[in-house]
Amino acid sequence: MSRLAQTDGLTDVQQEILATIRDFVDKEILPVATELEHRDEYPAQIVEGLKELGVFGLMIPEEYGGLGESLLTYALCVEEIARGWMSVSGIINTHFIVAYMLKQHGTQEQKEYFLPKMALGEIRGAFSMSEPGLGSDVSAIATKGVRDGDDYLLTGQKMWLTNGGTSTVVAVLCRTDEPDAQGEEVAPHKSMTTFLVEKEPGFGEVRPGLTIPGKIEKMGYKGVDTTELILDGLRIPADRVLGGTTGRGFYQMMDGVEVGRVNVAARGCGVARRAFELGVAYAQQRHTFGKPIAQHQAIQFKLAEMATKVEAAHAMMVNAARKKDSGRRNDLEAGMAKYLASEYCKEVVEDAFRIHGGYGFSKEYEIERLYREAPMLLIGEGTAEIQKMIIGRRLLEEYRING
Repeated sequence: MSRLAQTDGLTDVQQEILATIRDFVDKEILPVATELEHRDEYPAQIVEGLKELGVFGLMIPEEYGGLGESLLTYALCVEEIARGWMSVSGIINTHFIVAYMLKQHGTQEQKEYFLPKMALGEIRGAFSMSEPGLGSDVSAIATKGVRDGDDYLLTGQKMWLTNGGTSTVVAVLCRTDEPDAQGEEVAPHKSMTTFLVEKEPGFGEVRPGLTIPGKIEKMGYKGVDTTELILDGLRIPADRVLGGTTGRGFYQMMDGVEVGRVNVAARGCGVARRAFELGVAYAQQRHTFGKPIAQHQAIQFKLAEMATKVEAAHAMMVNAARKKDSGRRNDLEAGMAKYLASEYCKEVVEDAFRIHGGYGFSKEYEIERLYREAPMLLIGEGTAEIQKMIIGRRLLEEYRING
């Protein structure tokens, strides 16, 4: 086991879960990840294995058939899985966000219907907030949900759905624009509603009024299906409004994104740790000027910097997860962890790439795959600039002076 990225204070159960996941990664993911990634092939067998291990229900309460574990346990598992192949952790992340939103905000009927099947991986979740012209400005959402009797009709176009094709339920954020009790217009963030949209897996028209056009071709983050979602008068019953009440979608989504940021931080930690492992191993095997390059001071300096960044990112990710588990507000810690882990991941991967020299540019070496995967973490669940805005505002709240 690596000396880096160890976590103090874990229970015996947590340690057993992590050991099981680590063993699965070493035996079932790492040997096939690069080959599957180069073919852009969905890791169906790996996903089935994770379903059998109960990973899809890791944070779902035991009363709904899950394991009832903490965000910390989940994040540490994600770190291990991302060390094997970052795309696999993405498949789990969007499912996890939808399950978390249901657990926190769903009606009792919604929890009883969705969560037991989600715990088994029979229902798989996707998360849909972004749009083609939206970027980070969530208040500019144009997709609409219009009341029609006992139903809503959804119309619009969504973008960047991880698991868009393989999922069977999508949490979709729409603008409902219903007036308040006095008939007045409400602020944009209070006019948004999350709908639970059930669908068949696949591409094309997956149900009347709902089309998944196909996979978006990407530089990295391959294997997992990233798609658009087109709504054209999709009819959704009112009992599929998350929580049963309109106008709460923005807060529900932001709650989900907050824990998702811990997940992205964990992914950055996992990819960075794998890059360090590859770099430190190669540095001991490659010889120049009569000795392994690991014995050259310049390479030792790189290894020292890489290891320090891996350790620092892991510590911040663990702190953010524990803060959320304690029930306290953690947007500051989650933003810091996501920002630092994704930036450090990029830097550690690049240093490992440099250590490999020309061989790092070859698809025969694993570091080439990591070099294309790391950039996605810089933008997923909010760019670095968005994280710094969140961090800055929270710091001014905490350190506001009087007068």
